[in-house]
Amino acid sequence: MIRIDALWLCTQPQDMRAGAERLLAAVVNTVGCAQAHHGYLFANARATRLKLLVHDGFGVWCATRRLHHGGFAWTSAPEVGAAGAAATLQLTAQQFEALVVGLPWQRLPELQVIRRA
Repeated sequence: MIRIDALWLCTQPQDMRAGAERLLAAVVNTVGCAQAHHGYLFANARATRLKLLVHDGFGVWCATRRLHHGGFAWTSAPEVGAAGAAATLQLTAQQFEALVVGLPWQRLPELQVIRRA
């Protein structure tokens, strides 16, 4: 099993033809380095495909997920960090699980409580 201690959502859309090397370069250019046991999640411009890049301490793993209908609940407006690089957001395990099945992960806190209107 690959250990993932932290998950990062890379907000800048990526070309899904990109392999592990190009995605790794995007991570290094954005945050400065790829940490061991961290996962970096990318989407295409239409948010119908995801790629997860994981550094396991020895090398990198790249996994892909694709939706045939609809899209993933991605960030609405990518933030831009220093030097024009795309920003990242840290996700909890629960947010990641919701995201990869197409649920609105940004609304998890409000969806966990049912209130009378």
